[in-house]
Amino acid sequence: MKVEILKSSDGSHTLYLPDIDETYHSRHGAVQEAMHVFIQNGLLFKANDQQEIKILEIGWGTGLNSLLTYKAVKEQGLRVYYTGIEKFPVPQEVLTQLNYKDWDEDNYLTKAYATDWGKSFQLYEHFTLEKVACDVIDLDFENEFDVVYFDAFGPRAQCEMWEKEVFEMIYKATKPGGVFVTYCAKGQVRRDLQEVGFTMEGLPGPPGKREMLRGVK
Repeated sequence: MKVEILKSSDGSHTLYLPDIDETYHSRHGAVQEAMHVFIQNGLLFKANDQQEIKILEIGWGTGLNSLLTYKAVKEQGLRVYYTGIEKFPVPQEVLTQLNYKDWDEDNYLTKAYATDWGKSFQLYEHFTLEKVACDVIDLDFENEFDVVYFDAFGPRAQCEMWEKEVFEMIYKATKPGGVFVTYCAKGQVRRDLQEVGFTMEGLPGPPGKREMLRGVK
């Protein structure tokens, strides 16, 4: 599938797939969106309760969310175990063209991109990463994760990722008291997440989006 590199409004790159007219991160600011949705309203929200956090990301993509998570972990003195799921890994030759080094003074992504899929690596003292190349529906976790970053392509482009069966699997994988965050705020998505058991709330969205969703198990 053809992939193009675009510069978003905050200067950070995002990837664009013209065949499905979808970007990996917001054109209105890739870093801004990731920080707002996943770091501030996911990781740091949960960090109010605990300092050791297990994260599941659905849609590891370019690794941007994991980079920004690492930076927050370093700044806040947290310990994180990060599992990133990606069915279609981005080719290495594309990843190395992204300008995320401007946000990556510790060369986190160089290490993260070099790790083998399906193996756990302690990249830094307080940050362990495992990338898994699989379909989300094949996951089998129970009460495992404190925070879930749900960053799949939108329902229009990837409707199968937003079905109740997927949300049931994610609910099962989330610990009691765990947090689910996503950029998508569609009414049907919110209702389905509520039906599988999450207590949902709408929050102000990142630039270019009115709202996002957060759920607690």
